[in-house]
Amino acid sequence: MNDQLIRNVQVVNEGRTFTADVLVRGGRIERVAPEGIGSADRVREFDGAGRHLLPGAIDDQVHFREPGLTHKDDIAHASAAAAAGGITSFMEMPNTVPQTLTQELLEAKYARAAECSLVNWSFYMGISNNNLAEALRTDPRTVCGLKAFLGSSTGDMLVDDPGTLDRLFKEAHMLLAVHAEDEHTIRANMQRAVERWGEAIPIEEHPRIRSAEACHKSSSNAVALAKEHGTRLHVLHISTARELDLFAPGPLENKHITAEACVHHLWFTDADHANKGSLIKWNPAVKTAEDRAAIRQAVIDGRIDVVATDHAPHTLDEKARPYAQCPSGAPLVQHALPTMLELMHQGVFTLHQVVEKMCHAPARLFRIEGRGFIREGHHADLVLVDLDAPWTVTKENLLYKCGWSPLEGQRFRSRVVHTWVNGRSVYANGQVDRTVRGQRLRFDR
Repeated sequence: MNDQLIRNVQVVNEGRTFTADVLVRGGRIERVAPEGIGSADRVREFDGAGRHLLPGAIDDQVHFREPGLTHKDDIAHASAAAAAGGITSFMEMPNTVPQTLTQELLEAKYARAAECSLVNWSFYMGISNNNLAEALRTDPRTVCGLKAFLGSSTGDMLVDDPGTLDRLFKEAHMLLAVHAEDEHTIRANMQRAVERWGEAIPIEEHPRIRSAEACHKSSSNAVALAKEHGTRLHVLHISTARELDLFAPGPLENKHITAEACVHHLWFTDADHANKGSLIKWNPAVKTAEDRAAIRQAVIDGRIDVVATDHAPHTLDEKARPYAQCPSGAPLVQHALPTMLELMHQGVFTLHQVVEKMCHAPARLFRIEGRGFIREGHHADLVLVDLDAPWTVTKENLLYKCGWSPLEGQRFRSRVVHTWVNGRSVYANGQVDRTVRGQRLRFDR
């Protein structure tokens, strides 16, 4: 039975929290009834008393590693972990093997997701120095965006030809998401580190190699190009206080340059390398406590528009390699929402700010049809959370294919109890229904 009646729940939506019954039929929200619903035929009922119902979170940056890197992760495992973490829609990056640089390879990823993804999906079209004409064939109504690496990261998909960059920003006909780190600066920093440390570069050097200067220089250049050409630019994983001056608060609908923060840049600092080592090696690197505080404030005041994960698993063997051979990235989709709710308990964010940045704002920013809100007529992507149900992250409760998390041992006060995707129960009380399939995201563009 796929029709649901969630009774007496605390609905958190569009800046309000109120008690209501929520009726779901045919995969969509039929009624949100503060006055209650007396009875409904042929539905499964859930008692939501004492719990909060949120819109499903939308993650605009993940690396699910399929095709070609499935020893690290794959769509089936990662989407199950996402469902357990209250993420009901994802947008996946093109640095797979092969890289997603043609329309045929892009559609092959969509076909694979239709076979195995438990939650809703979209995939970015990748940009290289040589595929711009092909990328510009992308349909903005059915694809979340174009993606350009302005600094190399996992997979070394680097766009560094000045002519290509200028044409890309001038001709991009849809949202352009960028990884912004200046390659020349990083290489110079790396050379100095090699000269000092040889092959024994300590992990604590990572924030100095992938430096604040490298981030700011690349982000500044991207923003300048976007202003020159009127590009719809989205800058991913802001990691420094310096970059925040590039972005303005204000309604998303009025912006053509937007920014994202990732959960790890809101949670960790460079000091955590002492205990976590390469498990928290990311590109861009986690920076200082001052940078973290500034990013948190930018989430609150609106200079940062959305919060995502940059979920990017590797095996533990890969993460144990020496610094120069150790890949950057870590798994996060199962724990992003609990982490943000923990920051709520710490007084960093309010519950409404968490929902705004993880649910509402991604839907508005990407102009996703019918998702990101608890509204009548919208797809029933819903997450039931208990804000007072402490638990601890352990290897035994991980759903990541890679089998580890940088948050192991962390005690969270809030728990995802139940997740529905298009009205179907996909996760409930620790169990995943792997027969559920999500849908391809559509965009009102």
